[in-house]
Amino acid sequence: MPPAQTAPPGSSSSILALRVYYEDTDAAGVVYYANYLRFCERARTEWLRELGIGQQALMASDGIAFVVRSVKADYLRAARLDDALEVITRISALRGASLLFEQDVQREGQLLFSAQVLVACIDQRRQKPTPIPTQLYSLFESLA
Repeated sequence: MPPAQTAPPGSSSSILALRVYYEDTDAAGVVYYANYLRFCERARTEWLRELGIGQQALMASDGIAFVVRSVKADYLRAARLDDALEVITRISALRGASLLFEQDVQREGQLLFSAQVLVACIDQRRQKPTPIPTQLYSLFESLA
């Protein structure tokens, strides 16, 4: 399986390749349902990193963090031990203080899992929503 990869910076979507390991599965060798959300979290984080957005740096310099506010998930088919998967991530909506990601998990082009993940920008000190900084908003807007 090729190493994890993302689309080029500036692309409107990203693809993260990953392998299903034993630790990802239940006793029957099927991916445990919550692990699809972990795969999606990893894909969003890696895409942001590829775009030059380090979440630790945002917390340290701007005092902001991105947190999941809600998830709508559809489990369509099972992924299994040793499967090579791709997590496709795109921004489908952008608001002043939030982003809506659409994410699909596929195996050889077959859709296994689909999610809509609403992520909010918060002021870490106040633990309240805050507008996405202008520079980041512009970057996200170019990708939406």
